[in-house]
Amino acid sequence: MTAQLAARGILVITGTGTGVGKTVVTAAIAALARSRGERVAVIKPAQTGVGTDVPDAETIRLLSGVTDTHELARFPDPLSPETAARTAGLPPLDMRAAAEYISGLAESRDLVLVEGAGGLLVRYDRDGSTIADLAGALDAPAVVVAAAGLGTLNHTALTLEALAARKIISAGVVVGSWPRHPGLAELANLTDLEVLAGRPLAGMLPEGSGQLGRTEFLAIARAGLGPHLGGQLR
Repeated sequence: MTAQLAARGILVITGTGTGVGKTVVTAAIAALARSRGERVAVIKPAQTGVGTDVPDAETIRLLSGVTDTHELARFPDPLSPETAARTAGLPPLDMRAAAEYISGLAESRDLVLVEGAGGLLVRYDRDGSTIADLAGALDAPAVVVAAAGLGTLNHTALTLEALAARKIISAGVVVGSWPRHPGLAELANLTDLEVLAGRPLAGMLPEGSGQLGRTEFLAIARAGLGPHLGGQLR
């Protein structure tokens, strides 16, 4: 991590939408930090779809070896956190309490990774609180995980604009799943995503990374993430 990000101690991983690879990117950052001997915690403020998919925290444990993982709320249906809570008749996540909990974790860890649900502006409670609000409350930078293919430029531009409007530092754009056989759109997007971000890509993880064993996954993480996220991508 760069001195700027490491000094904050908290990094939010968000995305342009669901299914773009946030959990694998979170696991990759966690794996690299663990390999350096850092005390790493990973928190999923709200896990939805419990019982239908492997929980994100479990995937992160399997891939990275980081066992210091936390969930603050769980909801059965694979919906946005606020909708999942409302549908299940459960109280939504208390975002103020979440910010306090994460700040407490950061006091005894070198790095706390916070993985959001869905995209940056997905609602977590009836007041419309989002992972962007949580990042703002924590004064934490955010990594934006983006898809590789057609449509990603608009989604990424909107996400980066929303971060900038809230004065949240962008820690860069990571392509969460780079296809084995990229087409013209994917190859062209590499240049255009860097233009949108105003810097080189912060990372690119190959398709299928989440199916690897821990040793191979660490090697992929090191090769696929940029230096400020602990990797060696240039």
